[in-house]
Amino acid sequence: MDLKGILKRLEHCACGQQHTFDIKAVEIGHGVVDRVGAILQEAGFGKRLLLVADDHTLRVAGGVLPSLQQAGFSVKKWIYPNLLYARAEQVREVEALCADVDAILSVGTGSLNDICRVAAKNCHKAFCIFATAPSMDGFAADLAPIIENNFKTSWPGKQPDVILADTTILANAPTELKAAGFGDMVAKYLGIFDWKVAALLLDEHYCPAIADLTMESVKRMLSLADRVTAQDEEAAGSIMESLVLSGLAMKLAASSRPASGAEHAVSHYWECYKLSRGIWPEFHGKKVGVATVLMNRIYRNVAQRVEHITVGTSPLSKEEVLAAFTPMQIPEVEKINAFAIAGRVDPERLVKKWPEIRQLAMSFLPDDGELLSLMKRAGAATEPEEVRVDTDLLIKGLRYHPFMKSRLLLTHLFPMMGLDVMDFLQ
Repeated sequence: MDLKGILKRLEHCACGQQHTFDIKAVEIGHGVVDRVGAILQEAGFGKRLLLVADDHTLRVAGGVLPSLQQAGFSVKKWIYPNLLYARAEQVREVEALCADVDAILSVGTGSLNDICRVAAKNCHKAFCIFATAPSMDGFAADLAPIIENNFKTSWPGKQPDVILADTTILANAPTELKAAGFGDMVAKYLGIFDWKVAALLLDEHYCPAIADLTMESVKRMLSLADRVTAQDEEAAGSIMESLVLSGLAMKLAASSRPASGAEHAVSHYWECYKLSRGIWPEFHGKKVGVATVLMNRIYRNVAQRVEHITVGTSPLSKEEVLAAFTPMQIPEVEKINAFAIAGRVDPERLVKKWPEIRQLAMSFLPDDGELLSLMKRAGAATEPEEVRVDTDLLIKGLRYHPFMKSRLLLTHLFPMMGLDVMDFLQ
């Protein structure tokens, strides 16, 4: 990946902000697993490594340890049986192991990367990810979704110094994980849309160059829809590069805006609801893909059907909202205070900008049929039942997801516009 070229492209950006990242190297290719030690040595990593993985990821990346040993690294291992969630307790576990190491190597994807990302930042350690599946877009991010009190929020983390992936391992990853990566990428349409809406209504800083960079990675991924589920090394490498680029955009924007909007908040609501009840919530990208289909359809339907709006008092009471969360989650919901987020929007400005928002939705968001076709060709889930979301949870997620998010989403404003999200699902 041409990291210097990306920085050069964003030099003296018209948005007025300076864009930087901390990644020193990204290597994605055949045989990378056998060169991990040499690459980390070249990147200046200290000789004492903490390797964090689970039984499965360490097994599929079996060449990593011999490569490190051959390069003279001393490796302390912390191996989970099967890490499904990134919880605050696990962040603390990894941090407790960092005193006598120089760097952290996370072998895996998703939750494994996230707990290590936060620990690396808090303990001031060099950090490398060796990815074992192209399953999500957070590899290059410096934020980590961490669960505490059965509520998922973004924690500051360290952007990896090095990201590595072997295309043989990526191509042979489970189909469900590869399809989940595709689902996480189509979400960028909603992320960029909600970002643009926030810029229109609240003058939130928006960078067209980073939005373009993100959408280039999305379009590259979409072009590979028919090859996602195949054991195709070339396609797997291209998909991985797209996912890394998306995470890089978050760091460049100093925000998760380029990558996540209402669809991620819906997915997070479903996840937190299930976690509080001891239910496996499904893979992140798989849920996000389904939520993207739903929210994309809702946003387009609203844009098509609602020509004029009037703005009044939200019919949602605080009591109704809090009833949709568990007692443990309520303090986190109150901390976000989504009512105040909506209250920052000037009603007159919303009415004035509504035609522009409608046009943006119709011109930028994909057609429902086209999106469904792409998702199905990539083997991605598209229906709530495929992520074990029943009708009751579907309604809760669609109605109350804005109360999971501290940045403005268009759906924050639906109640004050007199719109019920469920009226626009079909």
